Amino acid sequence: MFKAIRIAILLLILFFVVVNTWLTKTRSTDWNNSLWVKIYPINADASEATANYIAGLDAGVFADVEEFMQREAARYGSDTDRPVRMELGQLINEQPPALGRDPNVVTIMLWSLRMRWWAGSVTSDQDTIEPDISIFVRYHEGERSTALEDSVGIQKGMFGIVNAYTGRRFAATNNVIIAHEVFHTLGASDKYEMGTGQPFVPDGLADPERSPLYPQTHAEIMAGRIALADDDAVIPKNLRYAVIGPLTAAEIRLAK
Repeated sequence: MFKAIRIAILLLILFFVVVNTWLTKTRSTDWNNSLWVKIYPINADASEATANYIAGLDAGVFADVEEFMQREAARYGSDTDRPVRMELGQLINEQPPALGRDPNVVTIMLWSLRMRWWAGSVTSDQDTIEPDISIFVRYHEGERSTALEDSVGIQKGMFGIVNAYTGRRFAATNNVIIAHEVFHTLGASDKYEMGTGQPFVPDGLADPERSPLYPQTHAEIMAGRIALADDDAVIPKNLRYAVIGPLTAAEIRLAK
């Protein structure tokens, strides 16, 4: 009898989690109101230069993301004023849980649960009201030659981790990555080949009807790169060279 009660309780909890996830997904992609996206900076390398850069940040650094979403939403027929509202949170002094090498389905699920708990605990003292989407940006001092860990966006929990470079010259490309991970939290899928980063054809191309097909002039946001040839692609300099493709628009319910 007690075993049956425990199973019933677990099933009830699972039911509420599933329903809450569905409601969050539905509400976050109805595009009737602004989505509140909050950026939480983290000093990833514990350097003084990175600390100084973070201290100089303001919400205006991320205005490109708002402008990109406003432009693309209007292109798909949305009349929502300011579809995304960016805000800068306070410095987070803890590093997020590490995903580890060679992740699999089980380790990713466990990591996601740890991340959800961690995200709530490190922001609780500054968020009396939780944002719709939480993006933790781990800033590193360095140049493009310094390899960073992959960024990630998780729909269940509506959070993302972005690994970024300090410096004004990197702010625009950082925003491309931030926008990409925000769309992951809304249910959009990657549209590039793992390993090579080459955009898929046609869904990873900004203009799949272009003739000749290459070079493309813009990047599809979930491909994250401008395809210059069938084996060559580059990260756009800023979000003015990015678009939301039809499949991505459908995945986030932006297309009417």
